[in-house]
Amino acid sequence: MPGQAHRLRVRHKVWLDAAGRFALGDGGVELLRAIDATGSIRAAAGEVGWSYRHTLAYLANGERALGYSLVERVRGGHERGGARLTPSGREFVRRYTVFRRQLDAALERLARSALSLGGRHATAR
Repeated sequence: MPGQAHRLRVRHKVWLDAAGRFALGDGGVELLRAIDATGSIRAAAGEVGWSYRHTLAYLANGERALGYSLVERVRGGHERGGARLTPSGREFVRRYTVFRRQLDAALERLARSALSLGGRHATAR
């Protein structure tokens, strides 16, 4: 409706690829955090709303693309099994989190300076 002011927002998705193939994105990092918190791939899949099968394939693809293991799995079922991030997986999550925070801040600054429209400013996320 003309004359009605709405706050503009820049929306964006971020993912990493290797050799032109999807490797990992924000959802995968959320999954890794959930694995770290729950100690279970199945429980983490439920927390992020993914099927267990999709989760296993996603992790295998990400690890193959990155060239190292993100998750250490221990077989044994509900009582004795589990999963945890490898040191490389934990470092990846840490570095990706810093990268994402810096990217969001940079995009916010760019949106404010480049998309100022008649006193209304665009924000990012």
